[in-house]
Amino acid sequence: MSLYTDYLTEIETRKGEGLHPKPIDDGALVAELIEQIKDEGNAYREDSLKFFIYNTLPGTTPAAGVKAKFLKEIILGEAKVAEITPDFAFELLSHMKGGPSMEVLLDLALGADADIAAKAGEVLKTQVFLYDADMARLAGAYKAGNTVAKDVLESYAKAEFFTKLPDIEEEVKLVTYIAAEGDISTDLLSPGNQAHSRSDRELHGKCMISETAQKEIEALKLQHPDKRVMLIAEKGTMGVGSSRMSGVNNVALWTGKPTSPYVPFVNYAPVVAGTNGISPIFLTTVGVTGGIGLDLKNWVKKTDADGKPVLNNEGNPVLEQKYSVATGTVLKIDTKAKKLLSEDGEELVDVSSAFTAPKVEFMKAGSSYAVVFGKKLQTFAAETLGVEAAPVFAPSKEVSIEGQGLTAVEKIFNANAVGVEKGKTLHAGSDVRVKVNIVGSQDTTGLMTAQELESMAATVISPVVDGAYQSGCHTASVWDKKAQANIPKLMSFMNNFGVVTARDPKGEYHAMTDVIHKVLNDITVSDWDIIVGGDSHTRMSKGVAFGADSGTVALALATGEATMPIPESVKVTFKGQMKDYMDFRDVVHATQAQMLQQFGDNVFQGRIIEVHIGTLLADQAFTFTDWTAEMKAKASICISNDDVLIGSLELAKSRIQVMINKGMDNEAKTLQGLIDKADKRIAEIQSGAKPALKPDANAKYFAEVVVDLDLIDEPMIADPDVNNADVSRRYTHDTIRPVSYYGAEKKVDLGFVGSCMVHKGDMKIVAQMLKNLEKEKGKVEFNAPLVVAAPTYNIIDELKAEGDWDILQKYSGFEFDDLFPKAEARKEYENIMYLERPGCNLCMGNQEKAAKGDTVLATSTRLFQGRVVEDSAEKKGESLLASTPVVVLSAILGRTPTLDEYKKAVEGIDLTKFAPPLEKPADAKSVHF
Repeated sequence: MSLYTDYLTEIETRKGEGLHPKPIDDGALVAELIEQIKDEGNAYREDSLKFFIYNTLPGTTPAAGVKAKFLKEIILGEAKVAEITPDFAFELLSHMKGGPSMEVLLDLALGADADIAAKAGEVLKTQVFLYDADMARLAGAYKAGNTVAKDVLESYAKAEFFTKLPDIEEEVKLVTYIAAEGDISTDLLSPGNQAHSRSDRELHGKCMISETAQKEIEALKLQHPDKRVMLIAEKGTMGVGSSRMSGVNNVALWTGKPTSPYVPFVNYAPVVAGTNGISPIFLTTVGVTGGIGLDLKNWVKKTDADGKPVLNNEGNPVLEQKYSVATGTVLKIDTKAKKLLSEDGEELVDVSSAFTAPKVEFMKAGSSYAVVFGKKLQTFAAETLGVEAAPVFAPSKEVSIEGQGLTAVEKIFNANAVGVEKGKTLHAGSDVRVKVNIVGSQDTTGLMTAQELESMAATVISPVVDGAYQSGCHTASVWDKKAQANIPKLMSFMNNFGVVTARDPKGEYHAMTDVIHKVLNDITVSDWDIIVGGDSHTRMSKGVAFGADSGTVALALATGEATMPIPESVKVTFKGQMKDYMDFRDVVHATQAQMLQQFGDNVFQGRIIEVHIGTLLADQAFTFTDWTAEMKAKASICISNDDVLIGSLELAKSRIQVMINKGMDNEAKTLQGLIDKADKRIAEIQSGAKPALKPDANAKYFAEVVVDLDLIDEPMIADPDVNNADVSRRYTHDTIRPVSYYGAEKKVDLGFVGSCMVHKGDMKIVAQMLKNLEKEKGKVEFNAPLVVAAPTYNIIDELKAEGDWDILQKYSGFEFDDLFPKAEARKEYENIMYLERPGCNLCMGNQEKAAKGDTVLATSTRLFQGRVVEDSAEKKGESLLASTPVVVLSAILGRTPTLDEYKKAVEGIDLTKFAPPLEKPADAKSVHF
């Protein structure tokens, strides 16, 4: 059996699944294809030729290396293939993006054959994915007098790789498709339970929305061959929840344009829209593919004679339709006037926000990071030639307001800005390149990040990045065949790239499945850092963190930079005093509820939440920043007191040291470098040279929210409100209800304490509640299953040392075993407690799931439809979100508790000591300290 015949077997299997042959990344298989192509009489020659030309992945894949080498042989006349002329070989090289193809093109361009060199130079002029070694070769040849190198550099200095591309269409013709009503989470476009297939683009595409929807989209394309299908969130926001590159890839696969005839299943230029626009982090992902994201504003609040919103019986604003975008509606965009028009040319809405100069550049180039690389390449060429770079690209938008102070995020952006005139101060609205300090890649998007790195020809992490981590938490619950096939390959790639990896490809340290956000929170060792991570919950309590798609993560890893606007900020402060029986999670819920009461609309959406929460250590403050993803905020910043920040940094150092002790540091000593950086930051704070980050007193905010702690008098639950008559109100995080609302009658089928929203204190609360109930009743009986998943191994080790693990073990009917991890996801639950492996567990929805139709009460962040629990034929699944003590008590009771039952259960447990701006009391006994 050869690799080729194995490939044929795989093709037959895929054919039965309605799939085309899988794109080839294996260099050994391409080598076999080449041998069969050279053999004129080979029975497999014709198909081998097709696979070689049309089905071999570009970039730095092993397959691309073998392909590029053979194309070089054809161009030099060392090999002859009738179907691949030297000119066609050059064309194929031009579509391979970089890496091996760039090496070949440079070899040819700088070679002795003048005719070949000239042709190679012309192809080089169209390429942008050059790295330092490639640029050094060009610069060296130019200095040695090579005329082709000079010609190529002059083209780069003029950015002809961009200017010679066709401009975007003046008129974009559209036909609409309503994907759903209400907010559309990225789970609809790329379900978490199908995460294993994301790197297989054609296969993953089959999970978008539904098979029915896919057929309807195909029918629209047949009916309107001259139009692009625009996917719409009617009465909602498109792409809430996460960046989800796979979601945009799926939309592009079904509605976009092919990037290259020689690269299968990679499309670009999707068009997406929402009544309330596009979620900010998802909009970034749309830009990666050169797509268009529209804010339709087609439903508006109905107002009375006084201009006040008219409310329905439930107190929600009544909406009126300004214009229809029902499925099949024909529309068009005038890209010059930046207007959305009806088929007859009537102006419907201004869409200028979708066609800013940078976004138009992304559309023209086909992706945002083609522009990023292009700008870098132009700068290099101009500097090498000693000339001014041609003013081709839109200048970075620099907003500077004299006399106005800086918010915290403005300070961080100013400190990390790249290419900005020295001494210039930037305010919100500026759009700049910034240095990225910390990068995180998670395991269900990591394979796509690896693909993106290969496609942009990157082979090693940028030295600009202080630290990067590849997690294993999203696939931690079940070590099934899918995980076994994907995760070791991912960890090996990232480890070789220079990233600290959760699992060791060499088998020298024990696998760590700690939740990625917790690890990133630990390895962020400065409040001035910028963090980018492949997950919407990349929300650190130090520095400012942005959830990003796999392409942006790859770009940050490869270049150490990102390009983004400085968002406006909303300031959140607190007054009053928390009641002893309340948990900090209720402060989080109250912030959302009180903000909506104060402003009516969600002022957090698309902005930075600057939360003045300085008396809580990083672990606990993270509970707030983590939730800001569900508040639809762009990011969050914690304003900490000096002493608290020092405490958080010392905690981070200890956690990083544990990773070093495990053997996780790499040859570059990345982790030790982070400890050194933390020590330096602590010294700056202690000396007074650079205190903890704080905004200026005269900083300007979009809004200021004051949370009144006195008003929080009972536990609160975020409810998906699955039966709301207004579908746009379902599955949002805006319905926050007190526990008394349920009258102790809401049946709970499953409780879940876990995900990134919990920390060590939550695990100790579980243990203490069990101790309390055991003391009162003699034993504890569960009327519903309780799944407990600590977010990190550190927490479990500390619980064992402090004696809390014993009581958890006593009442557990299942305890994870790393020596024998589960090979299958649990399908049925008994009324016992399950101690699960550290990781995302139920929150991710790709492995473990509750039974269909269950009502789940969880500490997690996700209440999206189908994420934690799917609907059954008889009942809609519900994922309600609450604090740890409410979840534990509800699992024991099998229902939501009364306020009295709750107070009794937490009596004696010092849940939270939070009263900003007070310092931590010296005698505090709270488990949160």
